[in-house]
Amino acid sequence: MVLVLSFSGIAIGDVCTGYGPQAPRDIDNRSGENRSNFSLAPKYTELNLCNLHFHVNAEHKSKDFSIYAGDGADGLGGGYKCNMTRTLTASELQAPKTNHCKDLKPGDTIELHWVYTSCDMKPGKTLNSCLSDKCINPDLRVEAQVFTVVNDPSAPNFMDFVYGGTMVNGYHQAKSLPNRTGKPVEYAGSTTGSIYTEQNCSPYYGTWSVRPKCAKVDINSLSKWCKKNVFGENHAHGVRKLVTHPKLLGEIK
Repeated sequence: MVLVLSFSGIAIGDVCTGYGPQAPRDIDNRSGENRSNFSLAPKYTELNLCNLHFHVNAEHKSKDFSIYAGDGADGLGGGYKCNMTRTLTASELQAPKTNHCKDLKPGDTIELHWVYTSCDMKPGKTLNSCLSDKCINPDLRVEAQVFTVVNDPSAPNFMDFVYGGTMVNGYHQAKSLPNRTGKPVEYAGSTTGSIYTEQNCSPYYGTWSVRPKCAKVDINSLSKWCKKNVFGENHAHGVRKLVTHPKLLGEIK
């Protein structure tokens, strides 16, 4: 979840001080020493979908996406890959005839973020669509799923998970969210983005709900979305390096 606004932070010693718990994290490690306390956001069904985007490689880490891709540069090329990328077939890795997603290919791992806000907002471009002058401190929730991109029309269709004007009980919602990749790990964290590090922390709170297992997604359906969507998204964003310092992590209960 990328929210880029200017902020003058404080870093003393090896890590930031005075900040709330950060993201991303290893969701299998439930420990943390950050005592900042804020209420978790309501369920996504009680919030408005405001943004949908994806990152190249997983920002988070779990047993199912634990292949370290490296540090990367400016957030690109870092993060983690799905373990299943080691066993993909030649046909799954074949380049598609048409691909509207810039710099994305079969075999890549992506982390998809459905971002929800308590503000009365419509889905739109960037996370600026999640807040306004009249709603500057919203409850934010990110539903996250890690995918392996494959060239296989029989794989899950990305268009099943997008925004299509769906309204449920007065809230903007995605068509559906993945429900076969394990119980989501919910925790209090922050916004992400490659500008943030353990020395330059994000001051923006957010509730995370990260599914622990990878799934495949068909690149042809993803390409269709990249060609045209209300969010103006056509490429994968970079990742923030995994946060590991206990002082920057809250306990997952």
